[in-house]
Amino acid sequence: MSRVVVVGAGVVGLSCAVRLLEAGHDVEILARELPARTTSATAAALWYPYLAFPHDRVTAWAARSFEVFAELAAARPDAGVRLRAGTEVFAEAPADPWWRDAVPGLRRTADVPPSYTAGWTFTAPVIDMPVYLAWLARRVAALGGSLTQTTVEAWPDGGTVVDCTGLGARDLAGDDAVEPVRGQVLYLEQWGLERWWLDASGPTYVVPRLDEVVVGGTEQPGVRDLDPDTATAADILERAARLVPEVADARVLRHGVGLRPARPAVRVERDAADPRVVHCYGHGGAGVTLSWGCAEEVVGLVAR
Repeated sequence: MSRVVVVGAGVVGLSCAVRLLEAGHDVEILARELPARTTSATAAALWYPYLAFPHDRVTAWAARSFEVFAELAAARPDAGVRLRAGTEVFAEAPADPWWRDAVPGLRRTADVPPSYTAGWTFTAPVIDMPVYLAWLARRVAALGGSLTQTTVEAWPDGGTVVDCTGLGARDLAGDDAVEPVRGQVLYLEQWGLERWWLDASGPTYVVPRLDEVVVGGTEQPGVRDLDPDTATAADILERAARLVPEVADARVLRHGVGLRPARPAVRVERDAADPRVVHCYGHGGAGVTLSWGCAEEVVGLVAR
């Protein structure tokens, strides 16, 4: 098999590297930031197709990723993936979600917090990102891949390049369609919460991990500020407490900010001008949710 250089070490880059290694390729990852410092590390990482287009391709990628996460939850407890039931809430009764076919067991419910009138509930993967990114990195190493922290200013020579640079594609791929959408979150001490809750109109979410609870968030297009804002944090906590009242009394462990790489359409394709480059970026707020589906498509593109 061929030599492949993956550029980027977020969840998409690591997932692509794993699948390429499993397919027999010689894989090297080059990244400006190590996994624990990427945008992926900040994510609440509830499986949910958010800020990602087009809907048909996203649904297929999300469905495949759901399957893989369910397998990991059952077979690899060290990966930090768990299946948790939860509810998305609405002020008015909604139509079925466009991603309905990707989710087994979704059903409508009227058991929602005050000020909401309807919701649907389903079981979804929840990924503890610090644990999961470390697991992916170990998987890459175990399969014989390498990860080097370096600044990449041009596509490396030799072999195929898989572009998983997220916002970095603005410079490396010359793609001005990629824009940041700022997301701010807080991490709270876990008090025994088992279910996740989501109001996508905020977006407001409360997502339980094993040792902490992630609450968010914001959707701020074009904003690049990585410093947590105190007033925004207070607003997030107030909104989150409407979903889960215990949030108001929970101890704040730390704050986080991430810049989602949004684009009018997720780009998973071979570069027409430079066929040795395969692009995989622009996942918006759904990098985790689409990661395995997109990674498997990348393997096919590299093979062709």
